[in-house]
Amino acid sequence: MTEQVNRENTARDVVVIGGGAAGLSGALLLARARRSVVVVDSGEPRNAPAEGVHGLLGREGVSPTDLLARGGEEVRRYGGQVVNDEVTAVERDDTGFTVTLAEGPSLRARRLLVTTGLVDELPDVPGLRSRWGRDVLHCPYCHGWEVRDRAIGVLASGPTSVHQALLFRQWSADVMLFTHDRPAPSPEELERLVARGIDVVDGEVTGVEVVDDRLTGVRLADGTVHEREVVAVAPRARARGGFLAGIGLRPVTHPAGVGEHVPTDPTGRTEVPGVWAAGNVTDPMAQVGAAAAAGATAGARINADLVEEETRLAVSARRGL
Repeated sequence: MTEQVNRENTARDVVVIGGGAAGLSGALLLARARRSVVVVDSGEPRNAPAEGVHGLLGREGVSPTDLLARGGEEVRRYGGQVVNDEVTAVERDDTGFTVTLAEGPSLRARRLLVTTGLVDELPDVPGLRSRWGRDVLHCPYCHGWEVRDRAIGVLASGPTSVHQALLFRQWSADVMLFTHDRPAPSPEELERLVARGIDVVDGEVTGVEVVDDRLTGVRLADGTVHEREVVAVAPRARARGGFLAGIGLRPVTHPAGVGEHVPTDPTGRTEVPGVWAAGNVTDPMAQVGAAAAAGATAGARINADLVEEETRLAVSARRGL
């Protein structure tokens, strides 16, 4: 359930752009700190295809939809707003930020918290996208238990694929690494894979086999089909941050080679004054718990920053400056 943005021109203390775990966690902390806060969310969470959220203490297995709905209710309980809309542009001036929405009125804010997450760009292999979040996966800590002891294929798609195969070996003794269009593993990598009983299959992957809505194999260009029940892939992370160009904040290449992100310091502060970021938009590998914690940390730092500003202004007023 969302609500309409109040149409007064008064600037909010904080506009949170993105209503996932990081954004709602930051908004909850800020609302409890008696800050006026609006969360703007387009309703396209990264983990929407997943059956449940795993590894989240106290909420193990909760559906992503239920988790976000409950988080939104908690933000509203303390006076925050959650609005279903899309931010199309952000501009900065001497008094704060103007946040332009696709459908609603523009918002004014003293500070911004960007928690828009990312988009997973999968390899161009037919069938992967339609199985994404079910039996085409990426994170062993998110889904490993659910696919334990099954036949797992790891599709090489980036610099972390060998590491990914070694990780999934913890959950299953039947793991294959498909080199696809990537270079073959180095001699050292191959030795590590062989030592762990992971088969390496050369050749371009041209699709996945599906029977009765269940993944059954990986097909190569030469027609060979290897029986697999699960395919793990490391997608390229594309940060949702194009709307930030107006304030000079652009996603950059992530140092781990997994895609792009918006860089921040440990508190979530970006290089643009008044703007913080948290969650997958800055850390593509953060799970839900870590994203929520980062959102809370950023929220606390934003509140502290506002307190410092308000104190400075109060001192100046007292001195008659």
